[in-house]
Amino acid sequence: MSKKEGRRNKKDGTSRDLGERKIIKLIQSHLSAMPNIPVPFGDDVSAVKIGAGRIAVLKTDMLVGKTDVPRGMSLWQAARKAVVMNVSDFAAKGVEPMAMLVSLGLPRNLIQKDVEEIARGLNTGAQEYGFYVVGGDTGEAADLIMAISLFGTAKRKAIVLRSGAKAGDIVAVTGFFGKTTAGLRLLKDGYAVSKGLREVLLNSVFMPKARLCEGLSLCRSGALSASIDSSDGLAWSLHELATMSAVGFVINSVPIAEEVSRFAEFNGLDSLELALYGGEEYELVVTIKSRRWDDAEMAVRATGGILLPIGQVTRKKQVLLEMDGEKHLIKPLGWEHFRSKI
Repeated sequence: MSKKEGRRNKKDGTSRDLGERKIIKLIQSHLSAMPNIPVPFGDDVSAVKIGAGRIAVLKTDMLVGKTDVPRGMSLWQAARKAVVMNVSDFAAKGVEPMAMLVSLGLPRNLIQKDVEEIARGLNTGAQEYGFYVVGGDTGEAADLIMAISLFGTAKRKAIVLRSGAKAGDIVAVTGFFGKTTAGLRLLKDGYAVSKGLREVLLNSVFMPKARLCEGLSLCRSGALSASIDSSDGLAWSLHELATMSAVGFVINSVPIAEEVSRFAEFNGLDSLELALYGGEEYELVVTIKSRRWDDAEMAVRATGGILLPIGQVTRKKQVLLEMDGEKHLIKPLGWEHFRSKI
């Protein structure tokens, strides 16, 4: 291969070579940036100013059959999940969704019952989080596609970005991690578990929940400094927060679900890996002003949820795990389209 061919191949790499995150950056580099944009590129949602100190908050996320609908998931569950994926990003910003648009790409071989199941799932998801489907589009596609767009409004100063974490803040999450990853391993790799544990792990995959009430309550408490939805995995979410806030983290307590510890022990797997490097667990990863911890904890408890402290924000720009008196780097890994195995 000549040097010229090597240069051409490197520049013309495939989507798999680039990965989702490089593709996004490449696209952004060709877009004109809106002046004084309220929420910068790279956060959980987008926004535009609408006057009187308020912003319209926008979010779109797409569910694709091949990558997002595991074996055993019904079309009703898939449609509901498509809604949950989007609501979770609103939850991370402390914004209440008001309305939803849906664009559907449907394969030719779907029957009427399938279409009705999708419609019911979309409506269930919307009603579960207190809003309505107000329109959309439908077309033919080679694979099932559900593209959801959410709309809401908020005070510009109230929205919680990924970029506000400060040294000394407390790192916290709204739940335990690893169940969805373990459930997907059950579906794909055939690991063995008891019937009861199997049901719990698969329910995490098939019936995810967005922490909207927790996010809204945390935002109203005024205790948050930064927040992100954890759908790309706990480790990646920590790195995203650290990068956007130009800080580091020392994590001293990884929130591993008890069911994941049992699953890992039975199958000879690493529960820490399952909790850190999974994905599609729609918890919130947040940083709390240390003097406001009690307010934050009380706000989440009032919703029936939990808030677990897992570490502290530092000035040193590294994401570290402290175990048995030693510190180890947490790798910036998680789910990434085009690269992660389906």
